[in-house]
Amino acid sequence: MAKDIEAAPPGGEYGAKDYSDPPPAPLFDAEELTKWSLYRAVIAEFVATLLFLYITVATVIGYKHQADPAGPNAADAACSGVGILGIAWAFGGMIFVLVYCTAGVSGGHINPAVTFGLFLARKVSLVRAVLYIIAQCLGAICGVGLVKGFQSAFYVRYGGGANELSAGYSKGTGLAAEIIGTFVLVYTVFSATDPKRSARDSHVPVLAPLPIGFAVFMVHLATIPITGTGINPARSFGAAVIYNNEKAWDDHVRTATYYPMSLLI
Repeated sequence: MAKDIEAAPPGGEYGAKDYSDPPPAPLFDAEELTKWSLYRAVIAEFVATLLFLYITVATVIGYKHQADPAGPNAADAACSGVGILGIAWAFGGMIFVLVYCTAGVSGGHINPAVTFGLFLARKVSLVRAVLYIIAQCLGAICGVGLVKGFQSAFYVRYGGGANELSAGYSKGTGLAAEIIGTFVLVYTVFSATDPKRSARDSHVPVLAPLPIGFAVFMVHLATIPITGTGINPARSFGAAVIYNNEKAWDDHVRTATYYPMSLLI
């Protein structure tokens, strides 16, 4: 295994630290299925994704209701609601909060694209990756289902928070936006959680959920006007299942088919 030595700066303000690369996660470990820590982590992923979808989709529906020219705020509809900036903050802020809360339990993935990327890097086993993705998708469906139950009067009218390609954009543009956005997120996750970096720069404390949340925020600012931002397959899938609209399904399937490409580039 490779070993790095942290070099002290002039003046020797901090000591050297050894770093050894952790061994790759086993592809399949039957013993892992007998451990409570695995199921606790799966439950954490389910709950975190449920809360993520509930807060963010409710924010989207609430904004569209407040900014509806035919709604009760018609007089100042153009200036009502949180706007795209507020929606981006809702997504980025919730990721920051939930990654911070679940990082010590499950690693704080909350996104099948992140889980898949970490699996390709042999950071998690196949068993854990599959269970995480199932839990994330089920949590997303339940989270959006709560929004529909609480805001049934507005849910269908305002698109159900589902990802759809905006008018004026080609499917190729939407696909490119999603690939780049997903790459930015996964790249940030790998950088923020790199143990070698933590050992080398231990004198510079970094709160990993912060850059991850900011990455989600920045990507949403760029891609909300194009696709509504679907860099999280569970978020797109959960909204599409509950909304169950033909256009949403069509746009979702065409884009989600190529999600793995963004992790291999």
